[in-house]
Amino acid sequence: MTTRELVKKVRTIEIRTRGAVRELFSGEYHSAFKGRGIEFSEVREYVPGDDVRTIDWNVTAREGRPFIKLFEEERELVVMLLVDVSASGQFGSVALLKRDLMAELAAVLGFSAIRNQDKVGLILFSDKLELYVPPKKGTTHGLRMIRDLLAYEPESRGTDLSIGLEALLRVQPKKSIVFLISDFQNGNKWFDSAKITARKHDFVALHIIDPREKQIPNVGWFAAEDPETGEVTWVDSSSGILRQAYKRGRTREIEQISSFCGKNNIDRVEIDLNEPEQPYLKPLILFFKQREKRR
Repeated sequence: MTTRELVKKVRTIEIRTRGAVRELFSGEYHSAFKGRGIEFSEVREYVPGDDVRTIDWNVTAREGRPFIKLFEEERELVVMLLVDVSASGQFGSVALLKRDLMAELAAVLGFSAIRNQDKVGLILFSDKLELYVPPKKGTTHGLRMIRDLLAYEPESRGTDLSIGLEALLRVQPKKSIVFLISDFQNGNKWFDSAKITARKHDFVALHIIDPREKQIPNVGWFAAEDPETGEVTWVDSSSGILRQAYKRGRTREIEQISSFCGKNNIDRVEIDLNEPEQPYLKPLILFFKQREKRR
């Protein structure tokens, strides 16, 4: 991709997502994620009626009279976007490739956070850590991340979600909002890392699913290539038994991921590429509204 083509593509995504960020997400995003906790502000001298549990004993001992700690709500958030750039993202049977949708989805979330004056960081991973962009504020930073998402050529083709999660745990020790964007073609190998992440961070899994990954159409014999390994398998899709077995297997895999997330305080949002235009809109709006009600 030439520099001119890249700039045009970044601009296209900025325009496509601007309306969604401005009109649909800003309010819901702010309501769903505002005020994640409290942080230390300052100390002042104790007065009768203050909560004795807030006494700062170190300052009290040093000054010879009681002082208390004051806290304020921590409003600035750090949002981390973890995006799977493995080769399975190069598949798409409808309007967009999964990787293109992931980039657009990351743009919407990133610009929503930036509009809310939050810091945003980016981790790209395959079965290795591909790229880390530290959290910053500002539209220029957001455009830089979208450029990286579109232009970056992964060094590896495989998938290991735990690589992205473990990288997050190393670089972001403070609690943050974590959006893991992937098609989750990794079985349950990432579950242990996900449990640790969910205990330390506010964790949202955005599960991208192409309709052809749920059910094989009846089109006779065809060659199916695994994009990560290059292995080619000939499939007779005219076999009803085969199609049903595949559908049951995929349903079971998706249910396993959904069940795991539900049991481990991980919000999961399924995004089906069957929707021809911005398929993330409805599920994300619904998710934000449900989060707001839980607060």
